[in-house]
Amino acid sequence: MAGESLAERFLAMLAAERGAAANTLAAYRRDLDAARKVLGDLASADGAALAGLGEAWSGLAASSLARKCSALRQFYGFLVDEGIRMDDPSGSLPRPRTRRPLPRVLGREDVERFLVLAEEEACSDRPDAIRLLTLLELLYGSGLRATELVSLPVAAVPRDAPFLHVTGKGGQQRMVPVSTRARTALSRWLAVRKGGSKYLFPSSGASGHLTRVRLFQLLKALAVRADIDPSRVSPHVLRHAFATHLLEGGADLRVLQMLLGHADIATTQIYTHVDSARLVALVNARHPLAEKGGAAHEL
Repeated sequence: MAGESLAERFLAMLAAERGAAANTLAAYRRDLDAARKVLGDLASADGAALAGLGEAWSGLAASSLARKCSALRQFYGFLVDEGIRMDDPSGSLPRPRTRRPLPRVLGREDVERFLVLAEEEACSDRPDAIRLLTLLELLYGSGLRATELVSLPVAAVPRDAPFLHVTGKGGQQRMVPVSTRARTALSRWLAVRKGGSKYLFPSSGASGHLTRVRLFQLLKALAVRADIDPSRVSPHVLRHAFATHLLEGGADLRVLQMLLGHADIATTQIYTHVDSARLVALVNARHPLAEKGGAAHEL
């Protein structure tokens, strides 16, 4: 069976059994295609061939190389599980050491400038301005991912309870609290939004809803108008600001994990590095040796 067909079977398995998102599947397909250009038939490649990928991909960043190798390891694991191969050659793949980068975060003052300007523009009652205010309130006030936000169905907005029903990565569902400010913006948006679409933020494009690219553009344009460097702003930055500012306010890490929809607490723990100053102060204040002149202050 051709390696390309096997790759498609592998991707279909990821979608059906693991609920992999479309963006994840597209990235894996690109990674397998890139490997095929070097190795030829992936299904018959041996350990020596896979070891050579490190040299062929030597110009890639460690994070990119790690992702490509992860895709291949899963692919060869699939071949073994399906009985197509008796051996798994992926142990010969490079294992680059990567360090998760700290997320970029907007300070409270910048977020406030963002929100104040969006509110001022929404006072014009222009539907596009009200929509932007609603998008911003949900990004920062609820910590939604960009894809989760733009693809929200109208049905996800409850009439009474202050929660959104969100479908996140891998089809996992969670309930996300909506602030009073965001609920007010949502009410204004629903009053001016054109009907006929199942999506909260409809569009005439192929997807039927506002795209991630368009959301990115809208935020960049608002940053320029707010006199904030647009390179510092993105949907992910606002999600990170939501997480960091909650942690600064004393939110429990497990609660934050649930709100962000992280499958692994290790993903959420990156925010402890962003807020390290507060954590050191907390240890200094609460450590049992602090009052006795212990070494907690040296952390």
